[in-house]
Parts: sequence; structure tokens; C-alpha cells
Amino acid sequence: MSEIELAQHFDRMNKVVEELLKGNTPTQIATITGFQRKEVLEFIDEWKSVVHSDSGIRDRAREAISGADQHYAMLIKEAWKTVEDADTQGALAVKSGALKLIADIETKRIENNEIASQIVETERKQEVLVRILKEVTATCPKCKMEVAKRLSQITGIIESVPVEEADVV
Repeated sequence: MSEIELAQHFDRMNKVVEELLKGNTPTQIATITGFQRKEVLEFIDEWKSVVHSDSGIRDRAREAISGADQHYAMLIKEAWKTVEDADTQGALAVKSGALKLIADIETKRIENNEIASQIVETERKQEVLVRILKEVTATCPKCKMEVAKRLSQITGIIESVPVEEADVV
């Protein structure tokens, strides 16, 4: 894949992820972007894979989800003002529409929170697995080095391995 193709690929994936973080479903994302639903699902899976292996991306994803949550809170607040105004004016159709909007926003907000929970759970599992591997390999210097090397490929952090002096005969 050339650099231009790679850039286009990530641009398409970013469009999908942007809509995902707004709370849209894969079907809605396909409609909005013009991509096939299968393609959207593949982009989402690829993004999740990249997010799970890159702490910088996880941080940005957390920030994006937090920003979306704040945006949803503002929209909900404004929608409740609309409900109150409609109540005062006796505009039942407007009130009904605003209440439906609130319900839809809350649904999208919940979906975003589920994504955030998945990211947090994945990080927790990664930490547990790293700790298990370090504990299990603690008594085997050769194993310890190999595990440290492979962990650094996954975590992006160079794992430190204490050097033990060899027995002198």
C-alpha cells in the first residue's frame, strides 16, 4: 500500500470513528459516509485494535469521548429548556419532539460510555496480563528477557529487566 493509499485509508477510518464517537450506529455511519456497512464494521474493528495497542490513541479517544459527553450534556440542557418553553406555551408537538430528542441523545451518550468502559477494561486486562507475565518469568532470566522484549512491542514501553550477576565457579 502506497503512502497516499495509506493516508486515504486512515482518512476513511477517521470519518467512521468520528461518527462512531458521535454515537451513530454502523448502519447510520454507512449512510452518512457512503461506505458499505461491512466496510464501516471493518474500520471500527481496525480502530479498536489500534486503540488497544497505542496508549496515545487511547488518551485521545478518552478525550474525544469526554468531549462528546460534555456536548451531549449541553444539548440535553437546551432540549429541556425547549420542553419547559413548550410547556408554558402549550405546544405539545414541540414538547413531544424535544422529549424524543432527549431520549435519542441519552441513548447515544450511553453508547459512548460503553465504548469508554471497553477501553478502560482493555487497559485493566493489559495491566493484569503484563503483571502475570512478569511474575511468571521472574525466575527465568532467558524467559524474562524474551517477555520484556515482546511486551515492549505491544505496550510501546521499553520494559526494564534487572541484570543478575552470573554465578562464578
